[in-house]
Amino acid sequence: MNNNEKDIYLFKKAIKELKNKKGKGTELISLYIPAGRRISDVSQYLKEELSQSSNIKSKGTKKNVQSAIEVILQRLKLLKEPLENGVIIFSGMVPRGGPGTEKMETYVLEPPEPIKTFIYRCDSQFYTEPLEDFLQDKDIYGVILIDRNEATIGIVKGKNIQIVKKLTSGVPGKFKAGGQSARRLERLIDDAAHQFMVRVGEYANEEFLPLLKEKKLRGILVGGPGNTKNEFTNKDYLHHELKKRVIDTFDLCYTEEFGIRELLDKASDLLRDLDIMKEKEVIQKFFKELIKEDGGLAAYGEREVMKYLQMGAVDTLIITDNINMSRITIKCNNCEFTQEMNIKNDELLKFEENLKTKACPECGGMLYISNKEDIIEYFARLCEESGTELKIVSTDTEEGSQIYKAFKGIAAILRYRLD
Repeated sequence: MNNNEKDIYLFKKAIKELKNKKGKGTELISLYIPAGRRISDVSQYLKEELSQSSNIKSKGTKKNVQSAIEVILQRLKLLKEPLENGVIIFSGMVPRGGPGTEKMETYVLEPPEPIKTFIYRCDSQFYTEPLEDFLQDKDIYGVILIDRNEATIGIVKGKNIQIVKKLTSGVPGKFKAGGQSARRLERLIDDAAHQFMVRVGEYANEEFLPLLKEKKLRGILVGGPGNTKNEFTNKDYLHHELKKRVIDTFDLCYTEEFGIRELLDKASDLLRDLDIMKEKEVIQKFFKELIKEDGGLAAYGEREVMKYLQMGAVDTLIITDNINMSRITIKCNNCEFTQEMNIKNDELLKFEENLKTKACPECGGMLYISNKEDIIEYFARLCEESGTELKIVSTDTEEGSQIYKAFKGIAAILRYRLD
């Protein structure tokens, strides 16, 4: 679990960094090697590209393209066959500032799923679109909340809830009238309700049928107050293929976003494998411990959690994916003085500048940053050493947002509390 959480986080981080890199010309190479492709075949292809690159008119671009291809050829020699999921290599001269600041950068990524198509692309930026496809949630649930007055159509992907359509009916309420007027009014109301459910069904078909064809739709949940939801699911308002995908109907108080959250709570037993439910479960467990009289087995805040984690007392570490911090090691160039600390990434440059004006507290020598590691990678390593479960949560959910706002993105459920 820890490795999976960490790998997905690092994969997302790598995509974000790669998207921001720009070359001086069309000299950044992106190479996608499919699962099962022979490395020798890819090497031969690159050697032909190396030969073709001699036709590039710009001397600078030619030199940089050839250097990038040669670097990739060297990297290919280090790979072992068979490539189970394939491999992705990015290489090229990336400017660090003005002219003459270019530096060769190379990234080798193992994809979470098998690559199906061979891609070689030389451009002014790295080609990352296929990478983003890997991270798209494959399992999606459709949600329809409906009563006689309004309806909400939404989709739940992994950790995210997305409302795609809100509709109002215009169906009039009940009137007190007698005789033929009452019966005529009832027919008008029933007809308006029928037309409204037809509209809801059409919008739901429009949203969910493409997902069904792509084999991404796991099921549909229908909820709302009163009997309208049952009438909607029992009759043929939904496409017959979508109707088969209705998992269950749920009695709810609301029909908007709060209603979706209410529905997910009520459907929690059915959706145990959904990321959003796993996050809810672990964060709710943390809050249950937190409100106990003695603070229970909850810990929060950077210093307190670090203390428990280094002692192996943390059962589950909860950290938000937007924490944006690094673990740095400060050393002296003259003696053996070493200090480790966590620092926000946006404060790192200023900290490094200030460090130049400070002297070593032991010998007065110069201090420098010898190592910098993403804080989540650092935490993942500590978790692996102590058998702690790592839970990287999204701030897109209400629970994840609470962890970030109230506890600065770091919380823990403990195995035991220290005296």
